[in-house]
Amino acid sequence: MVTHSKFPAAGMSRPLDTSLRLKTFSSKSEYQLVVNAVRKLQESGFYWSAVTGGEANLLLSAEPAGTFLIRDSSDQRHFFTLSVKTQSGTKNLRIQCEGGSFSLQSDPRSTQPVPRFDCVLKLVHHYMPPSGAPSFSSPPAEPSSSPSSEVPEQPSAQPLPGSPPRRAYYIYSGGEKIPLVLSRPLSSNVATLQHLCRKTVNGHLDSYEKVTQLPGPIREFLDQYDAPL
Repeated sequence: MVTHSKFPAAGMSRPLDTSLRLKTFSSKSEYQLVVNAVRKLQESGFYWSAVTGGEANLLLSAEPAGTFLIRDSSDQRHFFTLSVKTQSGTKNLRIQCEGGSFSLQSDPRSTQPVPRFDCVLKLVHHYMPPSGAPSFSSPPAEPSSSPSSEVPEQPSAQPLPGSPPRRAYYIYSGGEKIPLVLSRPLSSNVATLQHLCRKTVNGHLDSYEKVTQLPGPIREFLDQYDAPL
């Protein structure tokens, strides 16, 4: 195992946060994967860096269910945590980094494959419902901020007309089965107009051919942050 100090932070606009510098990386490729993730998260506007689980719970306490944020994990084995407000309180889902990809920590009893992504933003976007899609609900329960796990379940029974079935995801915590719904991120700063325009453009580029038709400087700007959220 190797630590961050072994690798230069080449190409980073800002250094890794102190909490991430204390993490252990298994390889240089994993380090670079995390560096790229931090760079994009810093631009996302919903990366809350070194806030604790308790602080995340306070930040999300007055927000509607489905509000979420990304923060650094307090577990030395992981880099990031997804904190999301559910109808059963705030749940914290560890984001695993293994084999050159990110995934949400799953229930070890599950035999279902867990979706994996080369970018934390792509992971988050995967769990967000399409525009206009119905959301899932669950009966209220006592709030909890303890770590949770999720596993994929069966496709949604009522997909949008003409669209493929949506797969529903659930959090298992304290004996509860809670739908995992990510509706909107909790902003940590005010986004620039350029960034807001970039996110909008990303959400409407549904083919590589459309991207290649754009001027070079715009393509480069979009490549630096290729997510619609």
